[in-house]
Amino acid sequence: QVQLAESGGGSVQAGGSLRLSCAASGRTFSFYAMAWFRQGPGKEREFVARIGWRAPTTFYADFVKRRFTISRDNSKNMVYLQMNNLEPEDTAVYYCAAGRGDPTTLVRDYDYWGQGTQVTVSS
Repeated sequence: QVQLAESGGGSVQAGGSLRLSCAASGRTFSFYAMAWFRQGPGKEREFVARIGWRAPTTFYADFVKRRFTISRDNSKNMVYLQMNNLEPEDTAVYYCAAGRGDPTTLVRDYDYWGQGTQVTVSS
């Protein structure tokens, strides 16, 4: 069992930066691949970034365009998403997710989810 709690969301202007954090509970955290998803107003939840349990293997959605960086610290049971050069289109609730094995970019591949943190980017 893994419990996840996101933090670090907020409101920024276009071009600004935010760092999201995800605190995980559970002794087996280091064996889970971790990911960030987001869900904008009226949109489906979409994949943002993923990091394998054998870090530093990472994978990003095309729209990230090298603006975001996912990282993890297994000693602290933490996952991070550094977001730079934010755009209004990045406005969404951002979710942290954990999946066993080698999950893909699909929502159904992830077993545990946090409650989400709101990110709002104004132009």
